[in-house]
Amino acid sequence: MGRGARRPKGFRDVHGILLLDKPAGLSSNQALQKARYLFRANKAGHTGSLDPLATGMLPVCFGEATKFSAYLLEASKSYRAVCQLGQTTTTGDAEGEIKSQHSMNVTRQEVSDVLQKFVGSIEQIPPMHSAIKVNGQRLYKLARKGAEVERQARSIFIHSLDLIELTENLLTIDVHCSKGTYIRTLAEDIGSKLGCGAFLAGLRRTGVHPFWDQDCLPMRELQSLANSSPEILDTFLLPIQAALTDFPMVIVDSSKARALQQGRVIQVDYSRPRGLTNLINEDGTFIGIGEVTIDGQISPKRLMNTAR
Repeated sequence: MGRGARRPKGFRDVHGILLLDKPAGLSSNQALQKARYLFRANKAGHTGSLDPLATGMLPVCFGEATKFSAYLLEASKSYRAVCQLGQTTTTGDAEGEIKSQHSMNVTRQEVSDVLQKFVGSIEQIPPMHSAIKVNGQRLYKLARKGAEVERQARSIFIHSLDLIELTENLLTIDVHCSKGTYIRTLAEDIGSKLGCGAFLAGLRRTGVHPFWDQDCLPMRELQSLANSSPEILDTFLLPIQAALTDFPMVIVDSSKARALQQGRVIQVDYSRPRGLTNLINEDGTFIGIGEVTIDGQISPKRLMNTAR
């Protein structure tokens, strides 16, 4: 997670999650730092990188929300991708140089059949142009030097892969996938299966679990609001609990809430399934995440510094 470490004068404590629509041309960290500056936030972090050429949903966590960003990093994601068929590039996307060209004559049915072969659990070899480290070095730095090293295949899961449009040599697909999926590699692999090659020509992230079908605030609009009405920026922030809807909820009284905040295990009056749970004070404030162990015992896992 990218983080802003310095606390410039005039910055403030801000807590919540912004669904930012990252524009093309900015790295995820550049978009994060710009949003942090516009909010004048002391602390911020993003939850999963998008390449500079990609656009779309980039959840930005401010303040106490950064403690819970790991749950978004683990989340499944959805994308709309445009694949250029008939060509491959040195990077697997539009930034690279053309590496090969092939004639293409595929039907919509042939494409649909190939796409279905990628649904489910598959192995994927990460691209050289990625941030994965091999022997302490980022792959993309080695790739810039013209080097190529062996990469271990990784297991990923494609929940769904739908053909949206096939026009001449452009294939548009919707992908719902697990974390760690490289869409550029998926585009290359689809092109290989079709026998014509392909590279990723365009990419937009459309969702991050559990934020499906939700509007994102474009960077341009965020900039405009910051210039004209900075006081309303905070109204675009989602509460921290919005990222934790998969977990059940336990309401505790104030004395148990204090015990949890002191790092102590509490006992509730009824048994609950083991696992992580949202902890809510009886006054409705979010305390944090706890873990149900056995016989109704709950231990604190990740807590807010103060009730908010």
